[in-house]
Amino acid sequence: TKDIPVANFIMHEIHCRRNIEVCRYCSDSIPKSEMKNHMESEHVQVTCKCRMKIEKSLLKDHEASACPLRPALCQYCDIQLAFNKLQDHEIYCGARTERCGGCGRNIMMKDLKEHPRFCG
Repeated sequence: TKDIPVANFIMHEIHCRRNIEVCRYCSDSIPKSEMKNHMESEHVQVTCKCRMKIEKSLLKDHEASACPLRPALCQYCDIQLAFNKLQDHEIYCGARTERCGGCGRNIMMKDLKEHPRFCG
């Protein structure tokens, strides 16, 4: 590695102080001319459909994995509904019965996967 001459380093430091700013939210080094755009695209507060206020840059992750209104599939009937409705729906849906083609008994949907082991 080469050492940087002191004069070059001082010029570099002056240039950076004049043109670069550290974002107070994410600590990224941003050109001063881009700071307004950075704040608007990354850190402006937006409201999710669930009414939670969140930074714009975090919204996609929130909508995909944390939002109570994100889409979710029922494991028994594959209907899509909001995640916060899933548990109540699956309790009801899993208690529905279907006739087993092997033994003819009515089996609850929640037990259907395990039933072949005990069937007959």
